Amino acid sequence: MLNDFQKSRRHFIKTSGLVLGAGFVPTMSGRSSIIAESVDSAGAFDRPQLAQGIQFGDVLRNRAMVWSRSDRPSRMLVEFSLNPTFTEAKLLTGPRALAKSDYTVRMDLTGLPAGREIYVRVMFQDIDDRKNLSQPCYGHFRTAPDDVRAIRFLWSGDTCGQGWGINPDIGGMKIFETMRQTEPDFFIHCGDSIYADSPIQESQVVPQTGEIWHNLVIPEVAKVAETLDEFRGRYKYNLLDDNLRRFNAEVPTVWLWDDHEITNNWSPAKDVNGDPRYREKSIATLEAHGRKAAMEYAPMRYPVADSARRIYRKLSYGPLLDVFVLDMRSYRGGNNHNRQTTPGDDTVYLGREQLDWLKDGLKNSAAEWKVIAADMPLGLQSQDGVDQMNRPQFESFANGDGPVQGREFELAELLGFMKQDAIKNTLWLTADVHYAAAHFYDPAKARFKDFEPFWEFVAGPLNAGSFGPHELDDTFGPQVIFQKASPVSNLSPLSGMQSFGQVDIDGDSRIMTVTLKNLEGDILFQQSIMPAPI
Repeated sequence: MLNDFQKSRRHFIKTSGLVLGAGFVPTMSGRSSIIAESVDSAGAFDRPQLAQGIQFGDVLRNRAMVWSRSDRPSRMLVEFSLNPTFTEAKLLTGPRALAKSDYTVRMDLTGLPAGREIYVRVMFQDIDDRKNLSQPCYGHFRTAPDDVRAIRFLWSGDTCGQGWGINPDIGGMKIFETMRQTEPDFFIHCGDSIYADSPIQESQVVPQTGEIWHNLVIPEVAKVAETLDEFRGRYKYNLLDDNLRRFNAEVPTVWLWDDHEITNNWSPAKDVNGDPRYREKSIATLEAHGRKAAMEYAPMRYPVADSARRIYRKLSYGPLLDVFVLDMRSYRGGNNHNRQTTPGDDTVYLGREQLDWLKDGLKNSAAEWKVIAADMPLGLQSQDGVDQMNRPQFESFANGDGPVQGREFELAELLGFMKQDAIKNTLWLTADVHYAAAHFYDPAKARFKDFEPFWEFVAGPLNAGSFGPHELDDTFGPQVIFQKASPVSNLSPLSGMQSFGQVDIDGDSRIMTVTLKNLEGDILFQQSIMPAPI
Protein backbone atom coordinates (compact mmCIF):
# COMPACT_ATOMS: atom_id res chain seq x y z
CA MET A 1 0.00 0.00 0.00
CA LEU A 2 1.62 3.26 -1.13
CA ASN A 3 1.16 6.48 0.78
CA ASP A 4 0.53 9.79 -1.00
CA PHE A 5 4.20 10.71 -0.95
CA GLN A 6 5.28 7.40 -2.51
CA LYS A 7 2.56 7.63 -5.16
CA SER A 8 3.56 11.14 -6.21
CA ARG A 9 7.24 10.22 -6.20
CA ARG A 10 6.73 7.17 -8.40
CA HIS A 11 4.41 9.07 -10.76
CA PHE A 12 7.03 11.77 -11.14
CA ILE A 13 9.82 9.28 -11.89
CA LYS A 14 7.72 7.54 -14.54
CA THR A 15 6.53 10.69 -16.29
CA SER A 16 9.77 12.67 -16.15
CA GLY A 17 11.99 10.11 -17.80
CA LEU A 18 14.34 9.92 -14.81
CA VAL A 19 14.77 6.21 -15.41
CA LEU A 20 16.76 7.23 -18.50
CA GLY A 21 18.74 9.86 -16.66
CA ALA A 22 17.64 12.52 -19.11
CA GLY A 23 15.35 15.55 -19.19
CA PHE A 24 12.24 14.64 -21.15
CA VAL A 25 9.09 16.75 -20.98
CA PRO A 26 6.66 14.67 -18.88
CA THR A 27 3.19 15.73 -20.05
CA MET A 28 1.60 18.63 -21.89
CA SER A 29 -0.16 19.70 -18.70
CA GLY A 30 3.17 19.86 -16.91
CA ARG A 31 4.84 22.12 -19.47
CA SER A 32 5.40 25.75 -18.71
CA SER A 33 4.53 28.48 -21.16
CA ILE A 34 8.18 29.33 -21.65
CA ILE A 35 8.86 25.77 -22.84
CA ALA A 36 5.81 25.74 -25.09
CA GLU A 37 6.85 28.98 -26.77
CA SER A 38 10.31 27.63 -27.55
CA VAL A 39 9.45 24.15 -28.81
CA ASP A 40 9.81 24.94 -32.49
CA SER A 41 12.45 27.64 -32.26
CA ALA A 42 15.43 25.32 -32.62
CA GLY A 43 16.26 21.77 -33.59
CA ALA A 44 17.23 19.31 -30.89
CA PHE A 45 20.93 19.58 -31.65
CA ASP A 46 20.90 23.37 -31.88
CA ARG A 47 19.56 23.73 -28.37
CA PRO A 48 21.77 24.15 -25.28
CA GLN A 49 22.59 20.71 -23.89
CA LEU A 50 22.57 19.50 -20.26
CA ALA A 51 24.78 16.46 -20.76
CA GLN A 52 25.85 16.38 -17.09
CA GLY A 53 22.28 16.49 -15.76
CA ILE A 54 21.47 18.27 -12.50
CA GLN A 55 22.61 18.00 -8.91
CA PHE A 56 21.15 19.14 -5.59
CA GLY A 57 23.24 19.97 -2.57
CA ASP A 58 23.37 21.35 0.97
CA VAL A 59 19.61 21.06 1.53
CA LEU A 60 18.24 22.81 4.62
CA ARG A 61 14.70 23.30 5.92
CA ASN A 62 13.99 26.23 3.60
CA ARG A 63 16.60 26.17 0.85
CA ALA A 64 18.69 24.00 -1.44
CA MET A 65 21.39 24.35 -4.07
CA VAL A 66 20.58 23.42 -7.68
CA TRP A 67 23.57 22.76 -9.97
CA SER A 68 23.81 22.12 -13.68
CA ARG A 69 26.03 22.70 -16.70
CA SER A 70 25.34 23.93 -20.20
CA ASP A 71 27.49 23.42 -23.28
CA ARG A 72 27.55 27.09 -24.35
CA PRO A 73 27.00 30.62 -23.07
CA SER A 74 23.46 30.54 -21.72
CA ARG A 75 21.30 31.42 -18.76
CA MET A 76 19.98 28.97 -16.20
CA LEU A 77 16.21 28.82 -15.71
CA VAL A 78 14.79 26.87 -12.78
CA GLU A 79 11.16 25.95 -12.21
CA PHE A 80 10.06 24.31 -8.98
CA SER A 81 6.76 23.09 -7.61
CA LEU A 82 5.28 21.12 -4.73
CA ASN A 83 3.41 19.06 -7.32
CA PRO A 84 4.97 16.53 -9.71
CA THR A 85 2.75 17.82 -12.53
CA PHE A 86 4.27 21.29 -12.03
CA THR A 87 0.97 23.05 -11.45
CA GLU A 88 1.54 26.40 -9.72
CA ALA A 89 5.25 26.17 -10.53
CA LYS A 90 7.55 29.14 -9.91
CA LEU A 91 10.01 30.10 -12.62
CA LEU A 92 13.29 31.70 -11.55
CA THR A 93 15.92 33.27 -13.75
CA GLY A 94 19.35 32.11 -12.68
CA PRO A 95 22.96 33.03 -13.38
CA ARG A 96 24.69 32.85 -16.73
CA ALA A 97 26.74 29.81 -17.70
CA LEU A 98 30.02 31.12 -19.09
CA ALA A 99 33.33 29.69 -20.21
CA LYS A 100 35.17 31.00 -17.14
CA SER A 101 33.31 28.44 -14.98
CA ASP A 102 33.24 25.73 -17.68
CA TYR A 103 29.55 26.62 -18.17
CA THR A 104 28.67 25.31 -14.70
CA VAL A 105 26.17 27.27 -12.63
CA ARG A 106 24.27 26.92 -9.38
CA MET A 107 21.26 28.56 -7.83
CA ASP A 108 20.27 28.72 -4.18
CA LEU A 109 16.52 28.05 -4.04
CA THR A 110 15.19 29.85 -0.98
CA GLY A 111 11.83 30.25 0.71
CA LEU A 112 11.02 26.55 0.44
CA PRO A 113 8.63 24.80 2.86
CA ALA A 114 10.22 22.46 5.41
CA GLY A 115 9.90 18.70 5.13
CA ARG A 116 8.39 18.73 1.64
CA GLU A 117 9.16 17.11 -1.67
CA ILE A 118 10.29 19.77 -4.16
CA TYR A 119 10.00 19.02 -7.88
CA VAL A 120 12.46 20.83 -10.12
CA ARG A 121 13.15 21.26 -13.80
CA VAL A 122 16.18 23.08 -15.15
CA MET A 123 16.61 24.62 -18.59
CA PHE A 124 19.21 26.80 -20.26
CA GLN A 125 18.38 29.77 -22.46
CA ASP A 126 20.83 30.60 -25.24
CA ILE A 127 22.30 34.04 -24.53
CA ASP A 128 22.13 35.02 -28.20
CA ASP A 129 18.63 33.66 -28.84
CA ARG A 130 16.23 33.87 -25.90
CA LYS A 131 13.72 31.60 -27.63
CA ASN A 132 16.31 28.87 -27.95
CA LEU A 133 15.86 26.76 -24.82
CA SER A 134 17.32 23.41 -23.87
CA GLN A 135 15.11 20.46 -23.22
CA PRO A 136 14.25 20.49 -19.49
CA CYS A 137 16.04 18.21 -17.06
CA TYR A 138 13.96 16.99 -14.12
CA GLY A 139 14.68 16.13 -10.51
CA HIS A 140 13.31 16.26 -7.01
CA PHE A 141 14.45 16.32 -3.38
CA ARG A 142 13.10 16.67 0.16
CA THR A 143 13.80 19.69 2.30
CA ALA A 144 14.92 19.17 5.88
CA PRO A 145 12.10 18.92 8.42
CA ASP A 146 11.45 21.42 11.17
CA ASP A 147 9.72 18.78 13.29
CA VAL A 148 10.84 15.44 14.71
CA ARG A 149 10.56 12.74 12.08
CA ALA A 150 12.55 9.78 10.77
CA ILE A 151 15.69 10.59 8.78
CA ARG A 152 17.70 8.40 6.42
CA PHE A 153 20.99 9.37 4.81
CA LEU A 154 23.93 7.63 3.17
CA TRP A 155 27.66 8.14 2.96
CA SER A 156 30.66 6.72 1.10
CA GLY A 157 33.59 7.88 -1.04
CA ASP A 158 36.19 6.99 -3.67
CA THR A 159 34.91 7.20 -7.26
CA CYS A 160 36.72 5.99 -10.41
CA GLY A 161 40.04 5.24 -8.75
CA GLN A 162 43.03 3.09 -9.76
CA GLY A 163 41.92 3.10 -13.40
CA TRP A 164 38.59 1.39 -12.68
CA GLY A 165 36.23 3.73 -14.50
CA ILE A 166 32.76 3.41 -15.99
CA ASN A 167 32.44 -0.15 -17.30
CA PRO A 168 29.47 -0.45 -19.69
CA ASP A 169 29.77 -4.25 -19.66
CA ILE A 170 28.47 -4.36 -16.08
CA GLY A 171 26.03 -1.47 -16.34
CA GLY A 172 28.35 1.31 -15.17
CA MET A 173 28.58 2.41 -11.54
CA LYS A 174 25.65 0.35 -10.31
CA ILE A 175 26.19 1.20 -6.65
CA PHE A 176 24.57 4.60 -7.28
CA GLU A 177 21.41 2.87 -8.43
CA THR A 178 21.48 0.63 -5.35
CA MET A 179 21.80 3.71 -3.16
CA ARG A 180 19.05 5.60 -5.01
CA GLN A 181 16.61 2.80 -4.35
CA THR A 182 16.98 3.28 -0.58
CA GLU A 183 15.27 6.70 -1.05
CA PRO A 184 17.56 8.63 1.32
CA ASP A 185 17.12 12.25 2.35
CA PHE A 186 20.71 13.03 1.30
CA PHE A 187 24.15 11.53 0.63
CA ILE A 188 27.52 12.54 2.08
CA HIS A 189 30.42 12.07 -0.35
CA CYS A 190 33.44 11.86 1.96
CA GLY A 191 36.02 12.69 -0.67
CA ASP A 192 38.00 11.34 -3.61
CA SER A 193 35.07 12.18 -5.86
CA ILE A 194 37.58 11.96 -8.71
CA TYR A 195 41.05 10.43 -9.07
CA ALA A 196 42.98 13.14 -10.86
CA ASP A 197 46.18 11.10 -10.58
CA SER A 198 44.79 7.80 -11.99
CA PRO A 199 44.68 7.55 -15.80
CA ILE A 200 41.71 5.62 -17.18
CA GLN A 201 42.46 3.50 -20.23
CA GLU A 202 40.05 1.74 -22.59
CA SER A 203 40.79 -1.59 -20.89
CA GLN A 204 42.92 -3.21 -18.23
CA VAL A 205 43.49 -6.75 -17.05
CA VAL A 206 42.09 -7.83 -13.69
CA PRO A 207 45.22 -9.38 -12.12
CA GLN A 208 43.40 -11.87 -9.90
CA THR A 209 41.22 -13.41 -12.65
CA GLY A 210 42.64 -12.42 -16.02
CA GLU A 211 39.32 -10.82 -16.98
CA ILE A 212 39.34 -7.69 -19.12
CA TRP A 213 37.80 -4.58 -17.60
CA HIS A 214 36.50 -2.12 -20.21
CA ASN A 215 36.13 1.60 -19.55
CA LEU A 216 34.31 4.40 -21.25
CA VAL A 217 37.00 6.97 -21.96
CA ILE A 218 37.36 10.62 -22.93
CA PRO A 219 40.64 12.41 -23.74
CA GLU A 220 40.81 14.21 -20.37
CA VAL A 221 41.19 10.97 -18.38
CA ALA A 222 43.94 9.39 -20.48
CA LYS A 223 46.68 10.87 -18.28
CA VAL A 224 47.13 12.48 -14.89
CA ALA A 225 45.30 15.80 -14.58
CA GLU A 226 47.55 18.85 -14.79
CA THR A 227 45.67 21.54 -16.68
CA LEU A 228 42.43 23.09 -15.51
CA ASP A 229 40.55 21.47 -18.39
CA GLU A 230 41.94 18.04 -17.46
CA PHE A 231 40.72 18.43 -13.88
CA ARG A 232 37.32 19.58 -15.16
CA GLY A 233 37.25 16.59 -17.49
CA ARG A 234 37.44 14.20 -14.55
CA TYR A 235 34.12 15.47 -13.21
CA LYS A 236 32.53 15.43 -16.64
CA TYR A 237 33.75 11.86 -17.05
CA ASN A 238 32.02 10.65 -13.87
CA LEU A 239 28.81 12.30 -15.02
CA LEU A 240 28.76 10.16 -18.15
CA ASP A 241 27.38 7.42 -15.91
CA ASP A 242 23.60 7.04 -16.15
CA ASN A 243 23.40 5.67 -12.60
CA LEU A 244 25.17 8.68 -11.13
CA ARG A 245 23.11 11.25 -13.06
CA ARG A 246 19.87 9.52 -12.06
CA PHE A 247 21.07 9.44 -8.43
CA ASN A 248 22.02 13.14 -8.53
CA ALA A 249 18.57 14.05 -9.83
CA GLU A 250 16.91 12.53 -6.75
CA VAL A 251 19.40 12.57 -3.86
CA PRO A 252 21.05 15.79 -2.60
CA THR A 253 24.80 15.54 -2.05
CA VAL A 254 26.84 16.90 0.84
CA TRP A 255 30.26 17.26 -0.77
CA LEU A 256 33.72 17.30 0.75
CA TRP A 257 37.11 16.46 -0.66
CA ASP A 258 40.24 14.50 0.11
CA ASP A 259 43.55 14.10 -1.71
CA HIS A 260 42.76 12.63 -5.13
CA GLU A 261 40.87 15.73 -6.20
CA ILE A 262 44.45 17.04 -6.61
CA THR A 263 46.88 14.09 -6.46
CA ASN A 264 47.68 11.17 -4.17
CA ASN A 265 48.52 12.18 -0.58
CA TRP A 266 48.38 15.85 -1.49
CA SER A 267 49.76 18.28 1.09
CA PRO A 268 51.91 21.43 0.80
CA ALA A 269 54.97 19.19 1.06
CA LYS A 270 53.96 17.00 -1.88
CA ASP A 271 56.80 16.60 -4.38
CA VAL A 272 56.04 15.30 -7.88
CA ASN A 273 59.53 16.00 -9.27
CA GLY A 274 60.27 12.28 -9.29
CA ASP A 275 57.00 11.36 -11.00
CA PRO A 276 57.58 11.30 -14.78
CA ARG A 277 53.83 11.40 -15.43
CA TYR A 278 53.78 15.05 -14.37
CA ARG A 279 55.23 17.76 -16.60
CA GLU A 280 53.73 20.35 -14.23
CA LYS A 281 55.96 20.07 -11.16
CA SER A 282 54.40 22.82 -9.03
CA ILE A 283 52.06 21.37 -6.41
CA ALA A 284 50.65 24.88 -5.90
CA THR A 285 49.63 25.04 -9.57
CA LEU A 286 48.09 21.57 -9.46
CA GLU A 287 46.22 22.52 -6.29
CA ALA A 288 44.92 25.75 -7.84
CA HIS A 289 43.63 23.95 -10.93
CA GLY A 290 42.14 21.08 -8.94
CA ARG A 291 40.45 23.36 -6.41
CA LYS A 292 38.87 25.55 -9.09
CA ALA A 293 37.49 22.53 -10.94
CA ALA A 294 36.17 21.01 -7.71
CA MET A 295 34.45 24.23 -6.70
CA GLU A 296 32.84 24.49 -10.15
CA TYR A 297 31.40 20.98 -10.08
CA ALA A 298 30.49 20.58 -6.39
CA PRO A 299 26.81 21.35 -5.59
CA MET A 300 27.72 23.15 -2.38
CA ARG A 301 26.74 26.52 -0.93
CA TYR A 302 29.46 29.09 -0.36
CA PRO A 303 29.22 31.64 2.45
CA VAL A 304 28.55 35.04 0.87
CA ALA A 305 31.59 36.67 2.43
CA ASP A 306 33.90 33.68 1.88
CA SER A 307 35.97 34.46 -1.18
CA ALA A 308 38.10 31.36 -0.49
CA ARG A 309 35.00 29.16 -0.82
CA ARG A 310 35.39 27.37 2.48
CA ILE A 311 34.52 23.69 2.43
CA TYR A 312 33.96 23.04 6.15
CA ARG A 313 30.41 23.89 7.16
CA LYS A 314 27.44 22.84 9.27
CA LEU A 315 24.14 21.61 7.85
CA SER A 316 21.14 21.38 10.17
CA TYR A 317 18.59 18.71 9.31
CA GLY A 318 15.82 19.25 11.80
CA PRO A 319 15.73 18.70 15.57
CA LEU A 320 17.36 15.27 15.32
CA LEU A 321 20.48 15.98 13.26
CA ASP A 322 23.31 18.41 12.66
CA VAL A 323 26.01 17.46 10.14
CA PHE A 324 29.48 18.97 10.55
CA VAL A 325 31.48 18.74 7.33
CA LEU A 326 35.26 18.84 7.78
CA ASP A 327 38.12 19.79 5.48
CA MET A 328 41.23 17.81 6.38
CA ARG A 329 43.21 19.01 3.34
CA SER A 330 43.21 22.77 2.97
CA TYR A 331 44.82 23.80 6.25
CA ARG A 332 47.23 21.01 7.11
CA GLY A 333 50.96 21.47 7.23
CA GLY A 334 53.04 19.27 4.98
CA ASN A 335 52.92 15.54 5.62
CA ASN A 336 55.82 14.63 7.87
CA HIS A 337 56.91 12.10 10.53
CA ASN A 338 54.14 13.43 12.80
CA ARG A 339 55.91 12.59 16.06
CA GLN A 340 56.49 16.10 17.43
CA THR A 341 56.25 16.27 21.22
CA THR A 342 54.76 19.78 21.24
CA PRO A 343 52.26 21.38 18.85
CA GLY A 344 53.54 23.81 16.23
CA ASP A 345 53.19 24.83 12.61
CA ASP A 346 54.24 21.39 11.41
CA THR A 347 51.52 19.63 13.46
CA VAL A 348 48.60 21.65 12.03
CA TYR A 349 45.89 19.47 10.52
CA LEU A 350 42.41 21.00 10.81
CA GLY A 351 43.89 24.37 11.70
CA ARG A 352 42.97 26.68 14.57
CA GLU A 353 40.06 28.42 12.81
CA GLN A 354 38.37 25.17 11.74
CA LEU A 355 39.02 23.49 15.10
CA ASP A 356 37.48 26.38 17.03
CA TRP A 357 34.55 26.48 14.59
CA LEU A 358 33.90 22.77 15.20
CA LYS A 359 34.12 23.11 18.98
CA ASP A 360 31.73 26.08 18.98
CA GLY A 361 29.32 24.34 16.64
CA LEU A 362 29.20 21.16 18.69
CA LYS A 363 28.77 23.11 21.91
CA ASN A 364 25.90 25.19 20.53
CA SER A 365 24.14 22.39 18.68
CA ALA A 366 20.66 21.58 19.98
CA ALA A 367 20.30 18.57 17.69
CA GLU A 368 19.87 15.10 19.17
CA TRP A 369 22.70 13.70 16.99
CA LYS A 370 25.87 15.41 15.82
CA VAL A 371 27.44 13.67 12.82
CA ILE A 372 30.99 14.62 11.84
CA ALA A 373 31.78 13.88 8.19
CA ALA A 374 35.52 13.50 7.71
CA ASP A 375 37.94 12.93 4.83
CA MET A 376 39.93 10.27 6.67
CA PRO A 377 39.59 7.86 9.62
CA LEU A 378 40.95 9.03 12.96
CA GLY A 379 42.84 5.99 14.23
CA LEU A 380 44.06 4.19 11.11
CA GLN A 381 47.66 4.67 10.04
CA SER A 382 48.08 5.93 6.47
CA GLN A 383 51.73 6.30 5.58
CA ASP A 384 53.15 8.66 2.96
CA GLY A 385 56.68 7.47 2.25
CA VAL A 386 59.67 8.43 4.39
CA ASP A 387 61.41 11.72 5.15
CA GLN A 388 65.08 12.59 4.65
CA MET A 389 65.92 10.84 7.93
CA ASN A 390 64.18 7.67 6.71
CA ARG A 391 61.35 8.12 9.21
CA PRO A 392 57.84 7.15 8.07
CA GLN A 393 55.59 10.07 7.13
CA PHE A 394 51.88 10.05 7.87
CA GLU A 395 48.76 11.29 6.10
CA SER A 396 46.26 11.66 8.96
CA PHE A 397 46.17 12.14 12.74
CA ALA A 398 47.42 8.60 13.37
CA ASN A 399 51.18 8.15 13.65
CA GLY A 400 51.63 4.74 15.32
CA ASP A 401 51.10 3.52 18.88
CA GLY A 402 52.06 5.79 21.72
CA PRO A 403 51.12 8.98 23.57
CA VAL A 404 49.65 12.06 21.91
CA GLN A 405 52.13 13.50 19.42
CA GLY A 406 52.14 15.52 16.20
CA ARG A 407 48.75 16.14 14.65
CA GLU A 408 47.13 14.14 17.43
CA PHE A 409 47.34 17.23 19.65
CA GLU A 410 44.40 18.73 17.74
CA LEU A 411 42.30 15.58 18.11
CA ALA A 412 43.13 15.31 21.82
CA GLU A 413 42.06 18.93 22.29
CA LEU A 414 38.78 18.32 20.49
CA LEU A 415 37.89 15.10 22.30
CA GLY A 416 38.85 16.55 25.66
CA PHE A 417 36.69 19.60 25.00
CA MET A 418 33.72 17.40 24.06
CA LYS A 419 34.00 15.51 27.33
CA GLN A 420 34.44 18.66 29.43
CA ASP A 421 31.38 20.31 27.85
CA ALA A 422 29.31 17.12 28.01
CA ILE A 423 28.69 17.01 24.25
CA LYS A 424 26.72 13.83 23.69
CA ASN A 425 25.60 11.70 20.76
CA THR A 426 28.42 12.30 18.29
CA LEU A 427 29.25 10.01 15.39
CA TRP A 428 32.15 10.08 12.92
CA LEU A 429 31.65 8.99 9.29
CA THR A 430 34.40 8.66 6.71
CA ALA A 431 35.78 6.74 3.72
CA ASP A 432 39.29 6.96 2.13
CA VAL A 433 40.79 3.53 2.93
CA HIS A 434 38.74 1.50 0.40
CA TYR A 435 37.13 -0.97 2.78
CA ALA A 436 34.18 -1.04 5.15
CA ALA A 437 34.73 -0.94 8.90
CA ALA A 438 33.17 -0.11 12.27
CA HIS A 439 35.49 1.27 14.96
CA PHE A 440 34.69 1.90 18.61
CA TYR A 441 37.01 4.36 20.37
CA ASP A 442 37.35 3.27 23.98
CA PRO A 443 39.16 5.49 26.52
CA ALA A 444 39.67 2.45 28.76
CA LYS A 445 41.98 1.01 26.07
CA ALA A 446 43.59 4.27 24.98
CA ARG A 447 46.86 6.02 25.85
CA PHE A 448 44.95 9.32 25.96
CA LYS A 449 41.92 8.77 28.20
CA ASP A 450 40.28 12.17 28.60
CA PHE A 451 37.30 11.58 26.26
CA GLU A 452 33.97 9.83 26.08
CA PRO A 453 33.68 6.67 23.95
CA PHE A 454 32.36 7.10 20.41
CA TRP A 455 31.79 5.26 17.12
CA GLU A 456 33.43 5.78 13.75
CA PHE A 457 32.16 4.05 10.60
CA VAL A 458 34.07 3.70 7.34
CA ALA A 459 32.52 2.98 3.92
CA GLY A 460 33.70 2.68 0.34
CA PRO A 461 34.92 2.49 -2.24
CA LEU A 462 32.05 3.44 -4.51
CA ASN A 463 33.85 2.52 -7.74
CA ALA A 464 37.56 1.97 -7.25
CA GLY A 465 40.04 -0.68 -6.17
CA SER A 466 39.57 -2.38 -2.79
CA PHE A 467 42.47 -2.61 -0.35
CA GLY A 468 43.48 -4.45 2.80
CA PRO A 469 43.08 -3.17 6.36
CA HIS A 470 45.28 -0.43 7.81
CA GLU A 471 47.08 -0.76 11.13
CA LEU A 472 45.47 0.83 14.16
CA ASP A 473 47.06 3.54 16.28
CA ASP A 474 46.27 2.89 19.97
CA THR A 475 46.52 6.54 21.13
CA PHE A 476 42.72 6.96 21.25
CA GLY A 477 41.84 3.32 21.80
CA PRO A 478 40.17 2.30 18.51
CA GLN A 479 38.72 -1.21 18.49
CA VAL A 480 37.81 -2.97 15.26
CA ILE A 481 34.26 -4.21 15.76
CA PHE A 482 33.83 -5.07 12.08
CA GLN A 483 35.80 -4.81 8.87
CA LYS A 484 35.51 -6.24 5.39
CA ALA A 485 38.75 -5.59 3.58
CA SER A 486 40.37 -6.98 0.46
CA PRO A 487 42.91 -9.82 0.86
CA VAL A 488 45.04 -8.16 -1.84
CA SER A 489 45.75 -4.60 -2.89
CA ASN A 490 43.66 -3.00 -5.61
CA LEU A 491 41.05 -5.73 -6.01
CA SER A 492 38.85 -4.75 -8.95
CA PRO A 493 35.21 -3.71 -8.56
CA LEU A 494 34.28 -7.04 -10.15
CA SER A 495 34.97 -8.54 -6.72
CA GLY A 496 31.83 -6.87 -5.38
CA MET A 497 33.58 -5.25 -2.41
CA GLN A 498 32.25 -1.77 -3.09
CA SER A 499 30.27 -0.44 -0.13
CA PHE A 500 28.27 2.43 1.29
CA GLY A 501 26.82 3.30 4.67
CA GLN A 502 23.23 4.03 5.64
CA VAL A 503 22.12 5.90 8.75
CA ASP A 504 18.54 5.75 10.01
CA ILE A 505 17.32 7.89 12.90
CA ASP A 506 13.97 6.77 14.27
CA GLY A 507 11.54 9.62 14.79
CA ASP A 508 9.96 8.09 17.89
CA SER A 509 12.77 6.39 19.82
CA ARG A 510 15.51 8.62 18.34
CA ILE A 511 17.69 5.53 18.09
CA MET A 512 20.34 5.75 15.38
CA THR A 513 20.97 2.61 13.32
CA VAL A 514 24.10 2.51 11.17
CA THR A 515 24.23 -0.10 8.41
CA LEU A 516 27.12 -0.94 6.11
CA LYS A 517 25.92 -2.32 2.77
CA ASN A 518 27.56 -3.86 -0.28
CA LEU A 519 27.12 -3.19 -3.98
CA GLU A 520 23.85 -5.13 -4.08
CA GLY A 521 22.46 -3.46 -0.97
CA ASP A 522 23.00 -6.50 1.27
CA ILE A 523 23.77 -5.81 4.93
CA LEU A 524 27.40 -6.30 5.92
CA PHE A 525 27.11 -4.96 9.45
CA GLN A 526 24.55 -3.11 11.52
CA GLN A 527 24.80 -1.24 14.81
CA SER A 528 22.03 0.52 16.73
CA ILE A 529 23.08 3.32 19.07
CA MET A 530 20.90 4.62 21.88
CA PRO A 531 20.95 8.39 22.33
CA ALA A 532 22.27 9.62 25.64
CA PRO A 533 20.09 12.14 27.48
CA ILE A 534 21.10 15.68 26.56
